[in-house]
Amino acid sequence: MSGMPQNNPHKRDARPEFWELSMRCCQLAGSVDVAFFFIFLALGSPILAWINVVSVAMYIYAYRAFRQRRNRLAILLIRTEVLVHAGLGTVLVGWESGFHYFLLMFIPALFVTMRARSAWILVGCMWIYYVGLDVLMWYIEPLQPISSNALLAVHIFNLTVVFGMFAYLALFYVITVTRAHKRLARMATTDSLTGLFNRRHMIALTEKELARHYRRPSNLTFLLLDVDHFKQINDRYGHDIGDRVLSGVSQMLTDSMREQDFIGRWGGEEFLAVLPETDLSQAEASAERIRKAVESLVIECDGQRLSATISIGITQYRAEELLSTAIARADRALYESKSAGRNRVEIAAP
Repeated sequence: MSGMPQNNPHKRDARPEFWELSMRCCQLAGSVDVAFFFIFLALGSPILAWINVVSVAMYIYAYRAFRQRRNRLAILLIRTEVLVHAGLGTVLVGWESGFHYFLLMFIPALFVTMRARSAWILVGCMWIYYVGLDVLMWYIEPLQPISSNALLAVHIFNLTVVFGMFAYLALFYVITVTRAHKRLARMATTDSLTGLFNRRHMIALTEKELARHYRRPSNLTFLLLDVDHFKQINDRYGHDIGDRVLSGVSQMLTDSMREQDFIGRWGGEEFLAVLPETDLSQAEASAERIRKAVESLVIECDGQRLSATISIGITQYRAEELLSTAIARADRALYESKSAGRNRVEIAAP
């Protein structure tokens, strides 16, 4: 059918959660058909029992096709099995058996596996099939009827299975959407290389901290940190090694910060740390601890051992000043640290 997933591993990888769910549904549907085999044997309906044997075989083959990433074949097998099985079950036992409920499960699956226009076309075709089956059963009697009690039991069983499958699909949807939102939020707030907060999110977090500061003034200190001689590292060893150095330094910074502090990549090899409830002496002690931690960092690279150092500028936030003013003051302190020989901590002049 048009619009089905192609036999392309990249297509499958684009929706890994859905294909994993499809494989689980194969297992679940096969288990249900095994149960039906014994149910219809017990009810004295060997034709329906052996139909379920064929259905189990189709689900096993579909499962193997999913494992081999032959997604188009697997989807075709599942759709064929459900359409034929629901139709045969209804014609043989009757509309009241509830086999037609399984057709409704196609609706969400169609919109996930193909483009909306193709999905709407197939939903329309399925509606025609569904209504046609309903109308047919108004004019013919079941070909292999079972007792009213048995029919009720089959109806309740089918209804329970469909309810369970829809609940599972709903749970899958909620979990998938929640994960997607978290992933998007993480991408929007973190730097992809270092895993630290990005500049935009750092500004947002700092502005929230300033708002709290206005309501309840307290010590608030900024650290501006810069990796020393980073351009030389890039020029000598290449940007890949430079990225490894930044990643290693970032991890060290994260490990060295206190729980109430937050740090982000401010730009290039520069980082900004915000230390709430911290005066200058406490900030200087924290900065020295961070500097020494980075100084001890060793990065293995093609048999070579690389090290890095950082320079740090410190300033304390002053009441009602702009954030940019405080950052500019920390930047001047950082410049003084660089000018004095690097691998140093400098406090901005009052």
